[in-house]
Amino acid sequence: MNVSATPLPIHVACIMDGNGRWASRKGLPRTDGHTAGEEALAGVVRACAHRSVGWLTVFGFSTENWVRPRTEVRHILSLHRKLFGRINEMNENNARTRWIGRPFGETGARTPVYVQKAIRKAIADTEHNTGLVVTVAFDYGSRAELVRASQRAMADGSVTAESITQNLYDNSMPAVDLLVRTSGESRISNFMLWQITGSQVFFTERTWPDFDAAELDLALAAYANGVTS
Repeated sequence: MNVSATPLPIHVACIMDGNGRWASRKGLPRTDGHTAGEEALAGVVRACAHRSVGWLTVFGFSTENWVRPRTEVRHILSLHRKLFGRINEMNENNARTRWIGRPFGETGARTPVYVQKAIRKAIADTEHNTGLVVTVAFDYGSRAELVRASQRAMADGSVTAESITQNLYDNSMPAVDLLVRTSGESRISNFMLWQITGSQVFFTERTWPDFDAAELDLALAAYANGVTS
């Protein structure tokens, strides 16, 4: 394993799947799986901050996730407020918080006000950092992003690859180099369809709560060696 050979820096994107399966295997409520998943993400952020990762983008909550049971959605929302509230940890790791998703003031957006406040505060309180950029995709769907980008590009004149890129939720974000999907699923699930063009994909049987620094190193080594799974 030659993680040190990984080109610097790279953009890693994660589809954090398997929280419910993790909980089910342990005879726990699904909400416990989401709690464990949030803790796992904190660990992955710490690991990325000390490796050859410049950008980490994670799929926190999709536009389709709102149809889940209300109690589960409420729990996930509270976890995201906690996630965006980890400002001291982000500062200790010289990491910046970013967010992508349906813009708060636009039609169709569903991010609750208290989560909006947590997002804005996290972004403002970490903007001075110069290291890892951690972007959480919340109330996010790639189709919605691309429809919006195309509409805005058309309004500005013409629809081209460049004009769509410029109208994505965060047009400063580089293309994804490595896409990680946990829990044995081999699908993309409407996540960053434009940004992952040409990226390598690393599938792992591990559920997200069990995804740790060692598993991250396996993914980075596979990327460095040009191996997909």
